[in-house]
Amino acid sequence: MSSTLQLAQALIARPSTTPSDAGCLDLITERLQALGFVCERMDSGPDSFRVSNLWAKRSAAPAHQAQAAIKTIVFAGHTDVVPTGPLEQWGSPPFTPTVRGDKLYGRGASDMKTSIAAFIVAVEEFLAATPDPGMDIALLLTSDEEGPSVDGTKIVVERLRARGERLDWCIVGEPTSVRQTGDMIKNGRRGTLSGKLTVHGIQGHIAYPHLARNPIHQVAPALTELVAMRWDEGNAHFPPTSWQVSNIHGGTGASNIIPGAVVIDFNFRFCTESTAEDLKQRLLAVLDRHELEYELQWTLGGEPFLTTPGELVQAVQQAIAEETGLATELSTTGGTSDGRFIATLCPQVIELGPPNASIHKIDEHIALADIEPLKNIYRRTLAHLSTLARTGAPA
Repeated sequence: MSSTLQLAQALIARPSTTPSDAGCLDLITERLQALGFVCERMDSGPDSFRVSNLWAKRSAAPAHQAQAAIKTIVFAGHTDVVPTGPLEQWGSPPFTPTVRGDKLYGRGASDMKTSIAAFIVAVEEFLAATPDPGMDIALLLTSDEEGPSVDGTKIVVERLRARGERLDWCIVGEPTSVRQTGDMIKNGRRGTLSGKLTVHGIQGHIAYPHLARNPIHQVAPALTELVAMRWDEGNAHFPPTSWQVSNIHGGTGASNIIPGAVVIDFNFRFCTESTAEDLKQRLLAVLDRHELEYELQWTLGGEPFLTTPGELVQAVQQAIAEETGLATELSTTGGTSDGRFIATLCPQVIELGPPNASIHKIDEHIALADIEPLKNIYRRTLAHLSTLARTGAPA
């Protein structure tokens, strides 16, 4: 059994449903301290939802400290997992890592405890071969990525910024691949902007509509206009911005009452061609034009980010090609990740992990054949970045 598989199993065995870490970071800290990492806990949040955060850093050897700018490579990830769902539907207990056939089963196998294990073992192997890599190596791990994402990576990034930490490259271990590890990486993500719109009317008897004002009827033309709007055309890296309604709540449940209000939840997934403020103003203009009486609460979940091909993308592409022979696809599809927070501090952020077909599902799993290649891709990437950090030229 490989070291990566062993560590992945040890992490999966810890039932770390958000925001619980269930001891994952203690296990990781022990491994990293043995490599010379300084491990710093930055736990945050109220006692009822305490989030575990780890910032671990191994600084370059003293001989390099006089350099004007030591490069820092960061691996980011999360130890928390989503709830299991009905236990009786699992082929084996979700927190009992189980190899069946050619797959490793367990909650977090793909999202993303195997990625964490792969990076730690990759660092161990890399440092054994290159004890003086000429760059700083760091890990940023949280137990609040699958949850609200308020007291996790966002908090750590704020604290790192406040004390002047410099980050140059970041790999987020999210499961990005489709059929085989390395066939797709994410070099950006769309932003997310949500709204809760309450349109007020006047409640009344349905037989006397002239004595009431139906907010559902009033908002319907505005919704039709918003659904038809073209917010932008996207660009070479992103599809056009989309606007979707997720929930509509109105009425008392009785069939003879005109409701007094309707509540509509919606979300923008927006690209770099639009800003959150512009989208807000355009939507408000529609509501005002329809003379609605309304309240609107906004939640900006994250700005879009994009890492254009450069040092990090090239190092990862080269590592993938060397390990698998694949020419990886760059993509910005899918939901959000903690990369949106890190990108505010680090200019080059990508996401690279195993296939994502089983994530959040019953019987989540990863193919055994994907585990060692993932570790080797991380190790090869470290080697290429080390060469770049020491010589200024790629390997």
